Amino acid sequence: MPISTRPLTDSFGVEIQGVDLNADIDEDTFAEIERHWYENGIALFRGQAFTEPAIINFCRRFGELEIHVREEYLDPHYPELLRVSNVVEAGREVGILQDKELGWHHDQSYMKEPAIGSMLCAFTLPNWGGDTSFANLAVAYEALDDQAKARLDGRRVIHSYSYFNGIWSVPTNDTQTNRTPDVSQPMVRTHPITGRKAIYVDPAMVPMIDGDDEEESRELLDELFEWIIKPEFVYRHQWQPGDAILWDNASTMHRRESFDPHSERLMKRTTIRPKPALAVPF
Repeated sequence: MPISTRPLTDSFGVEIQGVDLNADIDEDTFAEIERHWYENGIALFRGQAFTEPAIINFCRRFGELEIHVREEYLDPHYPELLRVSNVVEAGREVGILQDKELGWHHDQSYMKEPAIGSMLCAFTLPNWGGDTSFANLAVAYEALDDQAKARLDGRRVIHSYSYFNGIWSVPTNDTQTNRTPDVSQPMVRTHPITGRKAIYVDPAMVPMIDGDDEEESRELLDELFEWIIKPEFVYRHQWQPGDAILWDNASTMHRRESFDPHSERLMKRTTIRPKPALAVPF
């Protein structure tokens, strides 16, 4: 299956053309897709005619699929897919995160073993809004001078799902809360596949630096939050029907704009765990 690519920005992101996610993708082509994804942080596939089994089968080739803790928003037929939507059926919201703005975050950084990737697929789009922006935090880290890197290396931060839900989502139930306690993660994460370093903080999930007092923690985090969303580190995506974006959770974070609350938006997302002993040559 011959493919071609188009860069999305000068420093990261790639559109991979010539891929049908419903097709049987041969091993050599898949290896090329995987390489482009890890090299670029995000990979865009356009013009897809999605089927849920095809999405699951494609994403499962990158690693085991996580069943999201928010089981009330899972696709009832395909629990590997989380519905991100404002659709209401029989008086019940079927999807998470509805129609409001959603701040910068990593997916499932609050887990002891964080996700390596996610893929979001556009099934139904609203009349306006809902753009998703991605920031490449490997590029942001590499742009720091040596002194700034030294301030971050070796330190740790708290990632908190309860903190995220208190600002951007609805609270978890007791069972879900017990499954997602706050965790300490490295402030600079070494990618488990590529070995590339990336800043691993975001405003929505990280309330504080582990072991620092509140004032010192807030000062450094605010400085970092301003740095990592500089325009040269960000790609903003305007969705089209049939778009799928695969992003690397170890090196990128993302946010969403608000959208028309009077029209429906239905997206379905996988969450990908890292494959054991995976080696990708670079």
